[in-house]
Amino acid sequence: MKTTVSVIKADVGGCPGHSTCNQKLIDNAKKILKKSKVINDFYVTHCGDDLELIMVHGKGVNNKEVHKLAWSVFESGTKIAKKEEYHGAGQDLLKNAFSGNVRGMGPGVAEMEFEERKSDPVLVFMADKTEAGAWNFPLYKIFADPFNTAGLVIDPHMHEGFLFEVLDARTGKTVQLNSPEEIYDLLALIGSPGRYIIKAVYSKKKDIAAVTSTQKLSQMAGRYVGKDDPVMICRAQSGFPAVGEVLEPFAFPYLVSGWMRGSHNGPFIPVSQRDARCTRFDGPPRVICIGFQVANRKIIGPQDMFDDPAFDLARQKANEIADYIRRHGPFQPHRLPDEEMEYTTMPAVMKKLSGKFK
Repeated sequence: MKTTVSVIKADVGGCPGHSTCNQKLIDNAKKILKKSKVINDFYVTHCGDDLELIMVHGKGVNNKEVHKLAWSVFESGTKIAKKEEYHGAGQDLLKNAFSGNVRGMGPGVAEMEFEERKSDPVLVFMADKTEAGAWNFPLYKIFADPFNTAGLVIDPHMHEGFLFEVLDARTGKTVQLNSPEEIYDLLALIGSPGRYIIKAVYSKKKDIAAVTSTQKLSQMAGRYVGKDDPVMICRAQSGFPAVGEVLEPFAFPYLVSGWMRGSHNGPFIPVSQRDARCTRFDGPPRVICIGFQVANRKIIGPQDMFDDPAFDLARQKANEIADYIRRHGPFQPHRLPDEEMEYTTMPAVMKKLSGKFK
């Protein structure tokens, strides 16, 4: 049986500010999806101020009906947000009308279609206050680093390695690189997550293992309207890394760009759903993970994977890093380098100053 998992998200309004998503928006989304006959099952949550729709169906990726359903949820939520004057109401809806696919219209999208295995564990990661390339580090660790994923060494089903598809966000072109054969070439690209983004990972037999949202909101809008706040889907076990190996990279709160006004570097903190609200300096950037079994196009579970004391040290370290880097104030490396600030609110400031340079 071929099954599709679609994760589609959008910021339709924060309450208060950019901190979190009001429960009314989540309840409204559940109500609409529950009535729909387009999908087989769903789960609705939020990460920060982003409304997250996890949908399971059999219609394949980029399906017009599924995308239209998601768009209708976001439009309905925007009406609530505007009525109650939430901050940034409808900010991720860059178009006025649905045109057949939400890609390029503002919402973030990650989808994968696969033949269901006897047991198919799926992990969905959702982030707030960071960019699409934030998944580069963990995806490399999960699928190419034997110090993270022991199965690359001792599991014969993974010993051949994986295939990475990398997107050049500036040109729109992609390249496929094999690990372990081409890991140095791979690292040369993905070490620059602002430009090169891991779009998908496959087994050497071309079975989909992971997929990410690669939409860059500022490029679509032509101006800064918010950070990308990406999502990622990973399959686990039986030829793929184990659930624990997929989660392991997040025990290290590595630095990502985003945070306040999309203009700062900060630690990526793994949190439970109840802590998925961005507070300190509109952050720090955070990530949640929902795990479930896919069976007969149904969600069995789900489980809040970071709601676990095993990640307490990562959270503690993230807070220490946040303390350290915040003391830099408006100075780099806390503030992003100039070329990345071009996609924030900084150009408006520079325009004001342009006439004063002699």
